[in-house]
Amino acid sequence: MNCLEYEIEMSESTVLDQRSENLLDDGDHERFAHYVNKTDMTRSAVTGNPVRALCGKKWVPNRSPENFPVCPECKKIYESLKAVGR
Repeated sequence: MNCLEYEIEMSESTVLDQRSENLLDDGDHERFAHYVNKTDMTRSAVTGNPVRALCGKKWVPNRSPENFPVCPECKKIYESLKAVGR
């Protein structure tokens, strides 16, 4: 239930998340801090709506991410986006 904020400038191409699931995640993801879009994090803090991490985890953040290791899947995705300049 943790997230690290990130902000990546995206190119003109957009990838759509076509999953229609509305369930919030639980399980192993709880042991990690996740990368989440900074704007989405701010919106969630105000509205209480869930956010989706780069790895696909969807939840309402409520803990400090500094106390947890970074999600390996989020980190891998984030690094690959940085490598291609997104």
